[in-house]
Amino acid sequence: MFKLRRLSQEPILEPIAEHSWEREAVFNCGVTFHQGRVHMIYRASDRDFSALSDLEPKANKRFISSFGYGVSEDGINFTREAEPIFTAEGEQEAWGVEDPRISKIGDTFYMLYTAFGGRTWDDHKISLASSQDLETWQRHGVILDEPNKDAGLLEELVDGKYMLFHRRMPHIWAAFSSDLNTWDDHRIVMKTIPGGWEENKIGIAGQPIRVRQGFLMLYHAVDNRKVYRLGAALLDGEDPTKVVRRLPQPILEPELDWERTGHVPNVVFSCGQVIKDDFLYVYYGGADKVIGVAGIELDKVVF
Repeated sequence: MFKLRRLSQEPILEPIAEHSWEREAVFNCGVTFHQGRVHMIYRASDRDFSALSDLEPKANKRFISSFGYGVSEDGINFTREAEPIFTAEGEQEAWGVEDPRISKIGDTFYMLYTAFGGRTWDDHKISLASSQDLETWQRHGVILDEPNKDAGLLEELVDGKYMLFHRRMPHIWAAFSSDLNTWDDHRIVMKTIPGGWEENKIGIAGQPIRVRQGFLMLYHAVDNRKVYRLGAALLDGEDPTKVVRRLPQPILEPELDWERTGHVPNVVFSCGQVIKDDFLYVYYGGADKVIGVAGIELDKVVF
């Protein structure tokens, strides 16, 4: 059993009022460690989320999400670009792009993200983009043509195929592909547990990463009061569809004011983690408003 500890009691990224595209919220972020620095791609919003209280999205309340970019030498203090590096395009992204997760396979960075069309609240589909430098991205379009989200690519091939983690409500699923376009062999990896902190729905945080015991899968879990917490599970090192161990208690939950109060209250939600100097840094959105970071020494990640 282990718990994450906060590396800052304050958010490490907050909205910037002077930037119209990120004036209202900066939150769920994908991260990767590259050339000695932590690179972050984060979701930013231009308006508040009052539309979420409506039964269906309304055009006059539309908020649009874009992706910002920042880099850090120490994993805590980030230098941000003044303009977004990835913005919405086309009908399926009419309400923006959300919740990026970054995986490096070979020499290529792959970003899976949610394309939100806004025709209904379920109008979200998993899309893929790739890059060689983390700043210039090539779109590959929707890869699962169904309501789906919380997706990330394992950074290793499994039996010569790419492995995708995703969520078909309410569980964590996996699928496989030879070309990153056609996905098959869909199967449930991990299910919700009735009667507790992960009974409503679960989804991966960042893509699972290899550790000494196998693959570490961090995930978010939601209870029936809509409180979002982070949990941890160990996947088999040879067959990542198999759960070896699942911690019974959350490793991080909303406790600070900025995790409990925001656009969506009582939320800690992660889309990425990195290992730097044998330390695990986990980045998370607080109440869909700001970004925080927590972590733990890698040798204390024990199942």
